[in-house]
Amino acid sequence: MNPSMNTGFSGFVPFGDSYLVSGTDGVGTKLKLAFDLNKHDTVGIDLVAMSVNDVVTSGAQPMFFLDYFATGKLDVDQAEQVVKGIIEGCNQSGCALLGGETAEMPGFYQNGEYDLAGFAVGSVKKEKLIDGKSIKAGDVVLAFKSSGVHSNGFSLVRKVLEVSGTSLHAPCPWNASSTIGQVLLQPTTIYVKKVVELHEKVGLKGVVHITGGGMTENIPRVIPNGLGVKVDATSYQVPELFQWLMSAGNVPLDDMRRTFNMGVGMIMVVDPENVAAAQALVPELWVLGEVVEGEGVTYV
Repeated sequence: MNPSMNTGFSGFVPFGDSYLVSGTDGVGTKLKLAFDLNKHDTVGIDLVAMSVNDVVTSGAQPMFFLDYFATGKLDVDQAEQVVKGIIEGCNQSGCALLGGETAEMPGFYQNGEYDLAGFAVGSVKKEKLIDGKSIKAGDVVLAFKSSGVHSNGFSLVRKVLEVSGTSLHAPCPWNASSTIGQVLLQPTTIYVKKVVELHEKVGLKGVVHITGGGMTENIPRVIPNGLGVKVDATSYQVPELFQWLMSAGNVPLDDMRRTFNMGVGMIMVVDPENVAAAQALVPELWVLGEVVEGEGVTYV
């Protein structure tokens, strides 16, 4: 049997001249908001995003996805909405929805509630694997913005809503055309196609999916020992959603940074000489910081 290995976000096994790369995840307590709002057409995108965004950190193109949908009693209309989102997520990431499992477990879930899980498998040529080992001090950290909270930190989000007495149906203070619930349900951005293109045309030394734990805890999963990242906190504006959560819940900044993506959904480490080429290819990228001697993540 081939030995298995893992990078910071996915596991992989050798397969001929390539590696097969896999990742698995769910949507977590974000589902509670979908239940409360009776809106189920976006959580499927979240489900796919959480796995394919992990898989692509190794440079792999996701090939296929499978889902697991479990509920007490199947509501066909509800399930169709969920699957619609899963199909959309697969389209956005360029992978096939190979199949799935629908389980009915009476008495196990509250009426109208369900749980979701899924996994993706991708492949990358061995010589193109991104494992972070070539990262060195002086390398540049580029960032993609997030679309919102994505799919991590919703237990804290729900606590903020509770302590502040804010309804999901309340108008959004910074976006009059939306409610708080609509903004919070915004689906996770899928970065696969752009990351694959960047790696193919520019070359990436490390890729970090900013999930639970924020930049503070996710960046060290990819950066070699003895190195850290200095984040320029003035390089971008923290989205108003996170500013509101911090204020409404009286959440300390350090806790915010250790829980949420704070507006940064994916980061890439590149050689300084490749920064211009990367930004020419994907103009929305910005320089978030740099790799330095030391440990962990510091914000300046």
